[in-house]
Amino acid sequence: MYTFIVILILIVCLFLACVVLVQNSKGGGLAANFGGANQVMGVRRTTETIEKITWGLAIALVVLSLFATMAIPRHYAEANLNTEVDVNAAKSLAPAASVPTAAEAAAEAPAQAE
Repeated sequence: MYTFIVILILIVCLFLACVVLVQNSKGGGLAANFGGANQVMGVRRTTETIEKITWGLAIALVVLSLFATMAIPRHYAEANLNTEVDVNAAKSLAPAASVPTAAEAAAEAPAQAE
């Protein structure tokens, strides 16, 4: 399920990128490139359609992202968590640098004086 949602997110991203590249911020975009399209839909309707498609794809991307977050397999999330905990535990259990105690320091001091 998670893989399917991720694939859908990638497809939506590609479509969204294409639609954004097609439109022009000044309203020229697709309608300006196709002169015959003015007869069918008109410049304003083409711009409105592309804008609606852009908003629809953006909303779909947000919704699919939320579903992907909820659909992450539990065993995958727990395995990553356990790995992080194991790494942190191994770091805390590593032997620290040997710090001499007061008794050891006192025993070494007379030996150095001689």
